[in-house]
Amino acid sequence: MLTALIFIAGIWAGLQNALAGGGSFITLPVLIFSGMSPLAANITSTVALFPGQLTSGYAGRKLVTGAGKLSFRALLIVSVAGGALGGLLLLNTPSTLFAQLVPWLVLFATLVFCWGSFVRKSNASTVHLGAVGAGLAQFCIAIYGGYFGGGIGFLMMAALTMAGLPTRGAGATKNALGGVMNAAAVLLFVTSPDVHWLAAAVLGAGAIIGGLMGSWALHRVNERVLRLVIVAIGVALTIGLFVKPI
Repeated sequence: MLTALIFIAGIWAGLQNALAGGGSFITLPVLIFSGMSPLAANITSTVALFPGQLTSGYAGRKLVTGAGKLSFRALLIVSVAGGALGGLLLLNTPSTLFAQLVPWLVLFATLVFCWGSFVRKSNASTVHLGAVGAGLAQFCIAIYGGYFGGGIGFLMMAALTMAGLPTRGAGATKNALGGVMNAAAVLLFVTSPDVHWLAAAVLGAGAIIGGLMGSWALHRVNERVLRLVIVAIGVALTIGLFVKPI
């Protein structure tokens, strides 16, 4: 029964990560419920969701792009560097502070994405983050992603749309960058005794299925509907996190 619950959580998390982000908010409570400590659940979740992130990133590769004058390769490099730094921080410091910040970060990212999608004038030439700003934002997000990662999809969606990417392109680029930034952290985590490999395998299998489902939806869902779904998930996550923090 518990194994089935972990598998279902993996599908849900993979689907949610592909569309908007926040999949770890599904997996962490389930893994903690299974008996893991919060730190072990965090590390196991990161390792388990990684294959699903790679799957959804590869499936949506045709929509992946850079942010204005900042090439995708540059975004890739800062994501790997930030993810590695965040992973090192997690292995050497407690995650209490980031856990307390998560509800505020998700709220901020949801508000920024909502403003960028529905409030500001739709003008392809209007870009609020230049190359330096987009690169710095992605580096900071990658550090957070390697350290804790909850709500990272919303932060990337907010930053990438502020850098001028359309919602669909930002979603695909976010999936690709999420995979590479977690790759650096996963390389550090695989030798950790806190990884529960059986649960990680079950969760990872579900995340791959969910990631493929999310990538399929990302190519086909109406863009305005996609924006509404992302905002709705963000609002729900924010309320849930303030009511009952992880």
